[in-house]
Amino acid sequence: EMEAKYTRKMQALRDELDLRRKTEIHELEERKNTQISELIGNHEGAFGAIKNYYNDITAKNLTLINLLKEQVEELKKKEAVLEKEKADVVRENKGLTEPLHEAQELVAELQRKLVNYYRDKEALMNSKAHLKIAQKELKDLKWEHEVLEQRFSQVQEERDDLYQNFTRAINEVQQKTGYKNLLLERKLHGLLTLLEQKEVELSEVLAASNLDPSALSLVTHKLEDVLSSKNATIHDLQIQLARVCKAHNDMLQTFEAKLTAFGIPLDNLGFQPLSFPIPGQ
Repeated sequence: EMEAKYTRKMQALRDELDLRRKTEIHELEERKNTQISELIGNHEGAFGAIKNYYNDITAKNLTLINLLKEQVEELKKKEAVLEKEKADVVRENKGLTEPLHEAQELVAELQRKLVNYYRDKEALMNSKAHLKIAQKELKDLKWEHEVLEQRFSQVQEERDDLYQNFTRAINEVQQKTGYKNLLLERKLHGLLTLLEQKEVELSEVLAASNLDPSALSLVTHKLEDVLSSKNATIHDLQIQLARVCKAHNDMLQTFEAKLTAFGIPLDNLGFQPLSFPIPGQ
């Protein structure tokens, strides 16, 4: 009875556990099917999205390809046009090579001129500064010129007066000096002649007197004293004559220097000033 009892309990427990297991399996399968359905739905949505995405990309790529083909065609046309333009430009470049060379030389020349221009500009500024200084100096010089003209007029009047007075003085000095020189020369000539006569007479007297040597020595000493005195007088006269001649010549040189300083030619004197040779030179 106990074995049957526990067999019935075990069977009931098995049935309950089997039912619970089936229930749990059914729930698990339901959840699994739900998840599978969700995954399939998600996958189908993702696949649809990817499919739409790639379809869009494919459509865009086809559109882009068509567009690029059109652009390639246009680029080919443009390339042909550019090739033609390139050929034209090459021909123009060949024709412009010489003008370009000339233009480069012109640019180099202009650059040199530009350097010279800056140098000339600086020199011009310096010149303007110097010009201002020169204009101021010119103004001062004009004022000095007016003053000098007034002084020149005064000096010219003084020069005319001095010229007249000096001309009269030269004539007078020349006359006096010439007369004095003539007298001194005649006096000197007379003294020399007299000395020669006295020497001749003395020689004759000494020869005729037959004096003794002591008396002759005394007479000779006295004669030498007289001759020394006469020689000293002659020397003094020569010094005076040389002094007068030198003063006359110095006066002539001063007069000529003044005439040269005042711009008066020497030919305007109307006579030729005479310079006397200085004795002993």
